Amino acid sequence: MTDAEFNEKLLTFFKALADEQRLKIVGLLAQREYGVEELAETLGLGVSTTSHHLARLSKAGLVSARAEGHYFRYRLQTETLKEMSAQLTHEEMLPQLSNSVGDDLFERKVMTAFTDSEGRIKAFPEKEKKLLVLLNYVLQAFEPGKRYSERELNEILKRYNADTAFLRRSLVEYKLMGREGGGGEYWRL
Repeated sequence: MTDAEFNEKLLTFFKALADEQRLKIVGLLAQREYGVEELAETLGLGVSTTSHHLARLSKAGLVSARAEGHYFRYRLQTETLKEMSAQLTHEEMLPQLSNSVGDDLFERKVMTAFTDSEGRIKAFPEKEKKLLVLLNYVLQAFEPGKRYSERELNEILKRYNADTAFLRRSLVEYKLMGREGGGGEYWRL
């Protein structure tokens, strides 16, 4: 799991728990299974509000449902809690959360300096590290696994800068895109 994926998982997890009613639901489900109506009545909430809270908890992997007749019974996924607890208390994990801070700041500075308000590249930096930030930004416009003719590639690259030849060569040179011999087709690597 990449740092970005782990950060997203943590955000989803903590956002799901950052609500008093959802914490109460977790507490109730830690005792036994409940149906939506039972939870709503116990908490004094509407069924739709309770369903919304259960959906948020489910998205975070904290709650699962099983069908029982025409209704669903919800239960707490204690394994998710144990897994997150183990990951967070691992002595190397928390410091890793800050690994990308410097990179994010650098990327934002490069993007601010070299792109306009519409996201077009105003100029190309001389430093390779800054150029790679811009090339990775452009690369996001291409779908992995899809092949593009040179004409299609240039149409997309034009959205970023008029110098499509430079962008095209740079994407290939830095091995961000592959190219068929002779330049017939291009694809994201």
